[in-house]
Amino acid sequence: MVDFAAIRGEFPILDQDIHGHPLVYLDSAATSQKPQCVIDAESEFYRTINAGVHRGAHELAARSTMAFEDARAKVARLVGANAEEGEEEIVVTAGATAGLNLLATAFGNASLGRGGAAAQRFALKQGDEIVVSKAEHHSVLLPFQELAARTGATLKWLELTEDGRVRTDDLDEIITERTKVVAVTHVGNVTGAITDIAPIIRRTHEVGGVFVLDACQSVPHLKVDFHALDVDFAAWSAHKMYGPTGVGFLYGKREMLEALPPASFGGSMVELAWMDQPAQYMLPPARFEAGTQPVAQVVAAGVAAEWMMSIGMDQLEAHERKLTGELLKMGDIEGIRILGPRENADRIGTVAFDINGVHPHDVGQFIDAQGIAIRVGHHCAQPVHRHFGLYASNRASCGVYNNVEDIHALLDALGKVRAFFGA
Repeated sequence: MVDFAAIRGEFPILDQDIHGHPLVYLDSAATSQKPQCVIDAESEFYRTINAGVHRGAHELAARSTMAFEDARAKVARLVGANAEEGEEEIVVTAGATAGLNLLATAFGNASLGRGGAAAQRFALKQGDEIVVSKAEHHSVLLPFQELAARTGATLKWLELTEDGRVRTDDLDEIITERTKVVAVTHVGNVTGAITDIAPIIRRTHEVGGVFVLDACQSVPHLKVDFHALDVDFAAWSAHKMYGPTGVGFLYGKREMLEALPPASFGGSMVELAWMDQPAQYMLPPARFEAGTQPVAQVVAAGVAAEWMMSIGMDQLEAHERKLTGELLKMGDIEGIRILGPRENADRIGTVAFDINGVHPHDVGQFIDAQGIAIRVGHHCAQPVHRHFGLYASNRASCGVYNNVEDIHALLDALGKVRAFFGA
């Protein structure tokens, strides 16, 4: 039995008061807090082995490289990816946004003929199609929208059900023989809804397309296995999975990474360079890791992945499901509308909501005065808000460190909002 009260004690930031109230942190969908072991790992790296990786022959460089690659392997185990040397499927990025832009840029480079014959599987041209959904974070929508504009491809999208789930009943009409790329969120960052990605992946592969998964909101909260899911690429951020900011990861099937042309250029990603002919680039993952890597942050992210696995993703998911059930009770408060599924099934503890007659920013300030941190705004997902007839909302989101008392504190505060503002 996991002692989640003890786990909560591993997060030093929670041991403080905000505006005279104990801090209740319910904004994990934006960024998660960090356990002490992750904080220690980053500072210990700087104290003891700080050096560049995959360069230099001195002892610190060797230790740094070993720590960096060990962290890559830990992250790979968390998501069911290959980690063996020469078969690596995890690329270090600056975050999920960087990983998704890497893909869109690389696909664009393939469309220009870069990468040779193998890369043509990623090339797009006028008449081809890219498919996303209305539930997407802007970090999915915009890179592929721009890729369509650059290549002449057409951007299409999957619609949403009334409660904000990605529809899969019209896949044959949306994903066609002209579809080259499908990029879809695993879990909606507004609705908290888990996308039924299996039929979308099957249909994408039926037509010969490439499937890209936004795993930002799934990796921290669900047990995922990219091999079992059969996704081609997936991107997520370390700072949402109890790791540091400034680093993320891109998963790719090994054969696809080997065929994909590079998207950024510089040191450490080139095998041979000449003045009078094209460079010869290194094999993945180095091909996609130009420049100096955020080594300390990657090492700490590896510790975060190991820490999550030590708890057990099944246990973590069950704990958060209990909290989600409590969080959804806000829908019983007069004037509150939940944006997303009301039932506690096929969703995570991320709940966006609107309070009738009170602007989200006013709600956020009132809640903050009670020492409770939630998110307000459009959450970088404007199309899904328009689906609900809104421009902004409030959002509460759970992490492993939350407890039922946190949720009840929020519900109590929400029950006072409309009276306070005279709504």
